[in-house]
Amino acid sequence: MSLAYFDHLMPILQKAIETQEGVLRAVAGKMADVIAADHIIYVFGAGHAGIIAEEMFYRAGGLVPVVPVFAPGLVTFTRPATLETELERLSGYAPLLLDACKISNHDLLIVHSNSGRNTVAIEMAEEARRRGIPVVALTSVAHSASVSSRHPGGLKLMDVADYVIDNCGVVGDAAVPLEGTDQYSGSTSTVVGAALMNALVVETARTLLARGLDAPIFRSANLDGSERSNQRWMDHYSSRLLYL
Repeated sequence: MSLAYFDHLMPILQKAIETQEGVLRAVAGKMADVIAADHIIYVFGAGHAGIIAEEMFYRAGGLVPVVPVFAPGLVTFTRPATLETELERLSGYAPLLLDACKISNHDLLIVHSNSGRNTVAIEMAEEARRRGIPVVALTSVAHSASVSSRHPGGLKLMDVADYVIDNCGVVGDAAVPLEGTDQYSGSTSTVVGAALMNALVVETARTLLARGLDAPIFRSANLDGSERSNQRWMDHYSSRLLYL
């Protein structure tokens, strides 16, 4: 007998692979443009959506010029955890975050929100576009379409992004029905979202190389001799990488 989670995850992942190639290639081209011009990719998500921001920065095989936006009160170690849920519905926080991270209209912003309905994520995208910053949304189109918006103007994340990457997840994120109950378990947004973002990183690097440019990629710190390569890139970007 196979494990139930994999039985339900794999069709969702396969659907994402089959349907998102076009938008991933388009976003990779835009990210390559930004990096080629010596600018930065920013990534934001509230709560568990922020795990994607963690996945994309300062890691083996990842792009060096990536800055995660970790907002006070919007991270999973906020206590009590329920406060994070309330704060991600707060209007007016997003412009403060954009000011604090010093993003410019030469950069690019990726916003992850599975539901696409909460105010801070939507206002991050909305305000970024108002400032001329290109915005990529990572979201579940099915979930977002099934719920009401918490944004003051009724918008959803997918309404205010230049590019929409669909994680193809089910409504409610948890995909595995638990027999004899009305409960579901086994969320897929993090697994599929991480796969989509890593595909995006790889295609961005390949695009840069195809243009005859260097691809600023971190090597594992646990490989002998990696320090020299990594230090070269960190020296280049250090004043703009907020986590250094």
